[in-house]
Parts: sequence; structure tokens; C-alpha cells
Amino acid sequence: MGSEEASSVPKWASKPCIMGIDEAGRGPVLGPMVYGCLYCALSYQKTLSSLNFADSKTLKEEKREELFENLKADESIGWAVDVIDPKELSAKMLKKNKINLNEISHDSAIGLVVRVLNLGVLLTEVYVDTVGDPEKYRTKLSERFPSIKFVVAKKADSLYPVVSGASIVAKVTRDRAVRDWVLDETADNIQRNFGSGYPGDPETKAWLENHKHPIFGFPSLVRFSWGTCTPYFKNLVEVLWESDQMDEDGSSSSNGKRQLKLSNVGITSSKRKSEEIESSGKGRCKFFQARKLEQLTHF
Repeated sequence: MGSEEASSVPKWASKPCIMGIDEAGRGPVLGPMVYGCLYCALSYQKTLSSLNFADSKTLKEEKREELFENLKADESIGWAVDVIDPKELSAKMLKKNKINLNEISHDSAIGLVVRVLNLGVLLTEVYVDTVGDPEKYRTKLSERFPSIKFVVAKKADSLYPVVSGASIVAKVTRDRAVRDWVLDETADNIQRNFGSGYPGDPETKAWLENHKHPIFGFPSLVRFSWGTCTPYFKNLVEVLWESDQMDEDGSSSSNGKRQLKLSNVGITSSKRKSEEIESSGKGRCKFFQARKLEQLTHF
């Protein structure tokens, strides 16, 4: 049963249950990162071990698809996913108060635990494939959910069948998402032959090279916060964005305007700085003047 589809909690969910959590797509420069979980009654563990779940990376796509369909049809198993859009990943990693990939991963796993608990499932044990230091991660989870026993381990997807199942849920969901991805951009010359999305894939590298734009960067499928993107913008077009000059108290200044120099388009580097250049112009940007638009400070 998919937890998203469940209209009522099965009887077994009121008994002690275990859950596994794993991700797919942490490393690629293209597409979403997906966190998946699989849960079942503690008493179903032996049966779960016989379902031939394994680390999804060790299985061929056809086998992963088959196992995913089998677990979806199994009424003694529940599952859920969190699909994190590439735009969300880049926005969080590039915002002023940056959220790194480990934090994003931890938040996603915690969100899955909360979601399953809110369904009314009695979780007593949760097995997690680690992100960062296993003991620190376990402590973080245990403090958040003191009534649950957490086991956090490297390669948990090859050690615990319940995590192997979660690995399959995450991997198949991501593969389908990438395969069926609807591009926001509508240009006729955008191709879909982007390969696996991993930085080392020749097909992915060729796609990035062919789809870079000197002003707008990459299509939204790309995680533009990845350092992988940096080499593709050697001939970047400098863009000046004009905006109102703001005083420290938030009010508009009447003595001029400023221009923001965009020196990097959708990429990061170790020396990245935001550079502001004051212009000598006065008044507001012509675009706003012509439309009689003012900045709204009070609603």
C-alpha cells in the first residue's frame, strides 16, 4: 500500500512496526533527489527478507521495476517518497543562509518519519542509510523521536532488507521522474538525451555543454548549485540588474538607484562574491516608472 493512497490505516499498523529510509539521486547534476521509505509490522520481517530486496544499485532496471510493483501490491507493506526538485535543491544551497545537502537529506528523512507517524503507524524501529557521521545522525533522530529506536549505518541498503526495499522505492521513483520529466522550458532545441545525470556520464556532459545559455544558465532540470556546472560558463555574459536604492530602515532613497552585477549564472565557486555597483543615475528604473509601480512595504 502506498501511504499517499491510504484512506485508512491497516490493522497491522497499530502493532509495532519497522521502517527503512534511503535516497536516490544524491550525486547527479540533473533531476530530483528522492527519499523513500518502506515500513511493515515487526512480525513481517522474516517474510520481508524472503522478497529478494537488495541495494537498488546492484539490480538491473527491469528487476527494480518488478520488485517495486510487487511491494506496491503487498498489503502488508507501506511506503512513501519525498521528491526534492532540482530548483529547490539549488535554491536552498545558494540562499543567503545556506542549507547544505546533508541538512536537506536529514530534513527529508525526518519528514518521512513524521508523515508515517501521522498516518497512525506505530513505528518502534527505523533503519537509515547514513548521511554524514552515523552516530551524530542517530543522536539527532533519537532526540527528535525519543520513542523510536534508530539504527543508522553506512551501506544500510545492503545490510537491512527494510532499507533495501526503501532503496528500490527511491530509485524507481527517481528514474521514472527523470524519464517523464516535463521541462519548464519550451525551446524547440532542448533535447532529452541527457543520460544518467551523473557528472561523469559522457552523455550528461555533452547535454550540459549543448544546453548552456550565456545569460539564463541551464534548464530547470539542472542543479545549478553543483560545482559541475562551473566549467560550462567560461564566456558568461555580464548582466546588470537595476533596482531601487534601499536605506537601512527599508525605505526607498530618493538620491539614486543601484545596479547589481550578476557575475555568475546559476553556479558557485570558491571565490563567489555578490558584487554591487552604484550607478550614477537618479530615480527609479524606467520599467517601473513607465508602469507607475511602487515598492509595497505595508499591506
